[in-house]
Amino acid sequence: MSGVMKRMGMIFRAKANKALDRAEDPRETLDYSYQKQLELLQKVRRGVADVATSRKRLELQLNQLRRQSDKLSDQGKKALALGREDLAREALTRRSGLQQQVADLEVQHQTLQGEEEKLTLAAQRLQAKVDAFRTKKETIKATYTAAQAQTRIGEAFSGISEEMSDVGLAIQRAEDRTQQLQARAGAIDELLASGALDDPSGLAKDDLAAELDRISGGSDVELELQRMKAELAGGSAPKQAIEGGGSGAEGTQEAVQEQQRDIRFDKP
Repeated sequence: MSGVMKRMGMIFRAKANKALDRAEDPRETLDYSYQKQLELLQKVRRGVADVATSRKRLELQLNQLRRQSDKLSDQGKKALALGREDLAREALTRRSGLQQQVADLEVQHQTLQGEEEKLTLAAQRLQAKVDAFRTKKETIKATYTAAQAQTRIGEAFSGISEEMSDVGLAIQRAEDRTQQLQARAGAIDELLASGALDDPSGLAKDDLAAELDRISGGSDVELELQRMKAELAGGSAPKQAIEGGGSGAEGTQEAVQEQQRDIRFDKP
């Protein structure tokens, strides 16, 4: 059972992969990759802006602490000049605490400044890669479009495209049907001529009827030829001979026609 399931899973994955390959358009994939790179670049730029904002806030705090430290130093000097050593000591103590804070903030400021420089450099490099990818993407898309058009033109000329193959099949079916009808018509004509099939219209004639018609036609021609010769000669005797021969010919013609009728009625 597990083997059957594995085979079914493999067949399903193979068919799904084939369907995906057929549906996938490399141009759409390239555009999607480019969009994702732009989103990543935007995140890097946003990170640079956040680090720069934090650095600027530290700079403002440092400036404020430095001003306070300078102010305490001046106050300690004035107190000492007035003989208030206790106040001078208190001012210097506060100033020492501020100096420690300033030192800590300066370390943080240097760290943020280093991170900002790294992110800025990374953003610049990523921007260069995105620009290069965009150029390459457009080149690949143009090449793919040209190759696709060339392939379709080649398939159309060779007749292996789906549209042209349908047209070719239709033409082939029409030619086969035409040949079949021509062969059937020829076979029917042969059967009618041989007498194997009856012609309900009575228009078709067998070989015997055709031969009798030919003989009858020949007799008529000979009689007409003799009559014309007699008229040219102007003799009465030939006319009588022709008339006598004509009556015999007419009898012969009637006999031939009678035989033709008998042959037609005798057909099964």
